[in-house]
Amino acid sequence: MKPQATRNRSGKRANASPDEGANQAAAADEAVQTAKARRVAAKPQARKATPVEALPSRADRHHREHVKPETVVRDTFTMPRNDYEQLAVLKQRCIEAGVAVKKSELVRAGLLLLASEPTKRLIAAVRAVEPVKTGRPPKSK
Repeated sequence: MKPQATRNRSGKRANASPDEGANQAAAADEAVQTAKARRVAAKPQARKATPVEALPSRADRHHREHVKPETVVRDTFTMPRNDYEQLAVLKQRCIEAGVAVKKSELVRAGLLLLASEPTKRLIAAVRAVEPVKTGRPPKSK
């Protein structure tokens, strides 16, 4: 017979065994079943052979799946209120077309369009934009 487990300060039993309090017949039956399970589990199972070429090496998988995200730069800039409102209009047009877009994405899309233009058209677009005094706008009351 096993000694009873003592309780610690939290009230939990320190070393509780799973078959504590069970009668000897049930324990003996359980021991027979576990012995059978061990014999069944001990039989080696046949594994299918996989060709070496089919599995990529661990290093190849790591380099292919692990792509470092491009670092982002936070910046502030000043623009006229009309241009800022134009961003909201373009954003609404995109939403109506079923595309959710952020203001920064609109600015980046504009950069892509300007980058694809020939130099003469780029210079014409830059000249069409009126210069703005840099800095923070005055606080409105």
